[in-house]
Amino acid sequence: MIAEDSVLLREGITRLLLDAGEDVVAGFGDADALLAALEADRPELVVLDVRMPPTYTDEGVRAALQIRERWPAVGILVLSQYVEERYASDLISGDVGGVGYLLKDRVADVRDFIEALRRVGDGGTVLDPEVVSQLLARVRQRDPLDRLTPRERTVLSLMAEGRSNAAIAQALVVSDGAVEKHVSNIFTKLDLPPAPEDHRRVLAVLRWLES
Repeated sequence: MIAEDSVLLREGITRLLLDAGEDVVAGFGDADALLAALEADRPELVVLDVRMPPTYTDEGVRAALQIRERWPAVGILVLSQYVEERYASDLISGDVGGVGYLLKDRVADVRDFIEALRRVGDGGTVLDPEVVSQLLARVRQRDPLDRLTPRERTVLSLMAEGRSNAAIAQALVVSDGAVEKHVSNIFTKLDLPPAPEDHRRVLAVLRWLES
């Protein structure tokens, strides 16, 4: 099944697949129609765009996540002009196969595209290098623990064990003042300003555990 709001592109992909000997069950111009069709039929693979009616924002990739959850045996190939970072990482995360994310403007060879499509249909994974690059950059940007020095990470790990500043100082063979400075730097780098309603030490440990 193909979900693509551009009629010319949808028909073009359909023709490419038919010429390659593949069966195209149906084509749709929006994600809702695709999901409704999947209630009745289960293709081996769905090819869909990210931005489709009615808002042309993220309907396609949100539909892909629904398909992944409700019909995990159906392969998903997202074919788009954009990397929708908010959802793409969720789509490709976990121990799952049968998923791909390619950028339309970077598909330079029809044979490579058909090969990628078949690989996803067979349960493999295909990702455009630009998709991988953007997702890795997003992860690096959103992980505040990367800002910590090795010693600050060690202090935070000891905080996560429930140790006091005095106990940390004893374990690291440093002064209490040095530990207090490290803890202060940790709060700053983790964007934890003083607030009467927050316990910054607990919040810092939670960031550590989440990471």
